[in-house]
Amino acid sequence: MRLFRMFLSPPFGACLLAVGLLTHAHAQQSTASCQPNSYEASGKRLSNYWELTHESDCGSFRLRGYRPISVGLSIASSVNNTPSAPSLGRQSMENQSFDTTEARLQFSFRTKIATGLLPLEQSGLNDSLWFGYTQQSYWQVFSSDNSKPFRTTDHEPELIYVHPVSAALPMGWRLRYVGLNLSHQSNGESLPYSRSWNRWIASAGLERSDHWYAVARAWWRLPGDEQDDDNPDILRKLGHAELQLAWQPSAQHLFSLSFRHALTHKESGAVVIEWFRPLAAERSGRGSNLALHGRFFSGYGDSLVDYNYRRTVVSYGLSLIDF
Repeated sequence: MRLFRMFLSPPFGACLLAVGLLTHAHAQQSTASCQPNSYEASGKRLSNYWELTHESDCGSFRLRGYRPISVGLSIASSVNNTPSAPSLGRQSMENQSFDTTEARLQFSFRTKIATGLLPLEQSGLNDSLWFGYTQQSYWQVFSSDNSKPFRTTDHEPELIYVHPVSAALPMGWRLRYVGLNLSHQSNGESLPYSRSWNRWIASAGLERSDHWYAVARAWWRLPGDEQDDDNPDILRKLGHAELQLAWQPSAQHLFSLSFRHALTHKESGAVVIEWFRPLAAERSGRGSNLALHGRFFSGYGDSLVDYNYRRTVVSYGLSLIDF
């Protein structure tokens, strides 16, 4: 965690550097035919996203979008002014008086490290190993009394292995891949606000030809030193599993519903509803990677420091997705 704090702070500076790199990478990919527009090719969205076939392969060490790169206005039902955790030394003694209206910034990318790691029974398919990184910040840009601080910033680097599958399922669904992630997530803070954990994440992606896809994930926390555990009850509140269901009725709209839960504890998890509308849809009839983005969140874990704090948040802004 200390290592991430050294080279990722301040978060806004890291975002600016990374956006410059992404702009260069996006310009290189604009002439490539390896990846169709993200709002086209019904029934192949996950295949294109993870480059599961030789046809969709974009090569190694090229920057691509992971989670949405977002800039938006966020309005919450409440804000966590005194973050705390049950571990010794993780209780805040100061009320920080944050505003419930703030900016939400998210930066995320991935790059493929290797492919062809395991033999595949079906020709024309690729397995792959990726590195991904996501950074989410809440910025108190309207809080003049507090000098507009970043309220919290989460960093999540991941190693992601994706194995293609082509298996028919009931009701027209098809299993397209299974995956395994090794994830570290931390906020880079010192005590009493330090929060971090490591986990294995198993995933599976499914598609239907009529504009539907789904991703299921379940995770296992890696054990650590109990005395240095920033958040020993994080699974109880954040949950053990997540299901995302997405519907893309046309090139003009994409809707997503995510549900996360601990499965064993009633007071846990979260619901996230998102809507994307590409800005170029009306003009060209095709989707754009830059989209209007609406997001509704309700539950625990909107940020890592809020893993045990329940709130409802509505955000609206712009996002760059799946480039």
